[in-house]
Amino acid sequence: MSTTSLAFRSPVSRSEAVSPNPARPAFDTELLRAYMKKLLQTTIQHAVWTHDRDQVKSWMKDIKERIKDRMLEIQPTGFKYIVLVQINENLNQGGRADMVSHWEDGDACIHELFYNDSIICTCIALAVRSSS
Repeated sequence: MSTTSLAFRSPVSRSEAVSPNPARPAFDTELLRAYMKKLLQTTIQHAVWTHDRDQVKSWMKDIKERIKDRMLEIQPTGFKYIVLVQINENLNQGGRADMVSHWEDGDACIHELFYNDSIICTCIALAVRSSS
């Protein structure tokens, strides 16, 4: 192969790259996604928006902690976890959320949206491989 053809060669994609430790387990995103969907439906299905900030904070904290605990049950080691929960009043407004990230193959991002006539809840759970 000539040096000219090497200069135009594409780098190896992450999916083709060899994992530094193939024995490390992956995070089960589908298991968590099903849990998040069920949790939101049962926890805030009948919730009505209130201007009481403490009530809204309480809902968000309860959801966040339960998701984090479930993540630790699914995969107790090898990952660092981040859970973001946001609850807003549903005023029939449109909304959109996008996230662009550059992940390693074993990292995961799980997003779940719940809404009723009164509230909109967005949950994002991130499982990022720890270096240890």
